[in-house]
Amino acid sequence: MQAHRIKNLFSAIARYYDFLNSLLSLKRDKMWRRETVKASDVGPTSKVLDVCTGTGELALAYADKIAADGFVIGSDFCFEMLVIGNRKVERRHAGTPASFLTADTLILPFLDDTFDVVSVGFGIRNVSDLEMGIREMARVAARGGRVAILEFTQPVNPLFRSLYYFYFTKILPFVGNLISGSKDDAYGYLPRSVMKFPNCDALKAVMEQCGLTDVRFYRKTFGIVAIHVGKKPING
Repeated sequence: MQAHRIKNLFSAIARYYDFLNSLLSLKRDKMWRRETVKASDVGPTSKVLDVCTGTGELALAYADKIAADGFVIGSDFCFEMLVIGNRKVERRHAGTPASFLTADTLILPFLDDTFDVVSVGFGIRNVSDLEMGIREMARVAARGGRVAILEFTQPVNPLFRSLYYFYFTKILPFVGNLISGSKDDAYGYLPRSVMKFPNCDALKAVMEQCGLTDVRFYRKTFGIVAIHVGKKPING
């Protein structure tokens, strides 16, 4: 799907996004984000960039672990999503070291070697060029820093996979589109994009092609999501 269509799709469902994420994941999404933060080995003084941040849930999960000497920036090309993220900081996370800005993940407005952690949660499959997006994340990561990707993947157990696919391709789109009122089949796009996305081993290989080392992945909740973490070499 073209970038402008993806932007319009997410703009239209922004106000329902968090509610439906929680509902359709059976409230597992917060746990997945916490485990991504843990796998990133983030510290109190870490400088974090969360790309494709949406409404900022993963960015704020990082911010919970960071003190005044560190900071978190959430970036996204969908302004309507960022409006909600900023409201969260103002209403429920006042004083947290988090801020949001509009930016395209393929052209990040940051210098090389800037952030200790560069993350993305459920957004990298929406980037029009996967390898370019990961290379850009790696570019702005500091030497010795980490790139963390939380994304849906395809379960490996055949029996569970068939049950999950029924839910994922039939029930989830129906409920999501009904509640959000999406006229563009936003929640039908979700399973289609996941089916086309590389599996865990293939995504690991792409991250390595982008120059990241010691890439590891962790399947969660019967393998419906995975956390990939790679390191940017200190030299090279």
